[in-house]
Amino acid sequence: MACFWLLKAVKHTEVLAPVHVKSIMEVCIFFLYAMILLPGIAASVHQVKSFLNHTAYLSCYFANSQKTDIKDLRVFWQKGADEVVHEVYYGQEKHDNLSPKYINRTKMDMDKWTLQLLHAGIVDEGQYMCIIQHRDKGSPKVIHTSECLLHIIANYSQPEIAWLHTGELKPNEYLNLSCSSSGGYPEPKQMIWLISHENTTDRLMRHMDVSQDAVTKLYNVTSRLNITVPTKTLINISCLLHLGEQLGSLVSVPVGIEIQGKEMDQVKINFFGPLIAVIVLITLLLGFVILKKNRNISSANQSVSLAV
Repeated sequence: MACFWLLKAVKHTEVLAPVHVKSIMEVCIFFLYAMILLPGIAASVHQVKSFLNHTAYLSCYFANSQKTDIKDLRVFWQKGADEVVHEVYYGQEKHDNLSPKYINRTKMDMDKWTLQLLHAGIVDEGQYMCIIQHRDKGSPKVIHTSECLLHIIANYSQPEIAWLHTGELKPNEYLNLSCSSSGGYPEPKQMIWLISHENTTDRLMRHMDVSQDAVTKLYNVTSRLNITVPTKTLINISCLLHLGEQLGSLVSVPVGIEIQGKEMDQVKINFFGPLIAVIVLITLLLGFVILKKNRNISSANQSVSLAV
């Protein structure tokens, strides 16, 4: 497909330099050789991860590469079916046919057979193919292919819990919290709430809201939690952002929640107040009965004394 459009451009452009036309024709011929010979050559796929705006390293190493003279090789990198990423033409780097977004962004380390892609961005994600062609007695021959699948990573901020509750906490009411993380890539798998009390930890799944910035393509995530306020124990609440099996997880700073002080004192007063009142009333009644009884005994004694 790339050759078709290149040749069409050549056909309709009169001012195109003859040398540049020849270069385009060579690229097309190279593509044709590669497409014909690639099915017979086993290509290895390398999973490559690179942090956003860092250098990505795409390997094209092959056996006995140190015994091969670079001047007898043509090394060609492409992304997908129509983007020319880098080209080394029998020992010399060529830039005539590169796709615009890769100009001045690639370097080939011929000692390690590695392509360096500078300032890797999210748009650079995808599959890259390296094709090495050997000049054998004048006839080109594909001797090696290698495929790299590039993944871009951007670090999420540490998840942070925000307090959505207004007013004083009261026992058995609902507590509202949110947990957020931003500026990451790729899209995370899930966010889990961890509720720890005494010797146990409960894992709660809640809906995760995900948004992607239209310009940077980075993700922001938020999850909300609504639980009953505990009355008898201290609990620690944290949230865990799961990024994937190979990227691991991020966890927030835990938030401790315990109803105590005036709130618990009020609960105790409300609970023990009626009981204390009953006890005081009973005590007063007993005192009154005892006092009356003592008075009766005293009066009886006085009557006996008078009679004698």
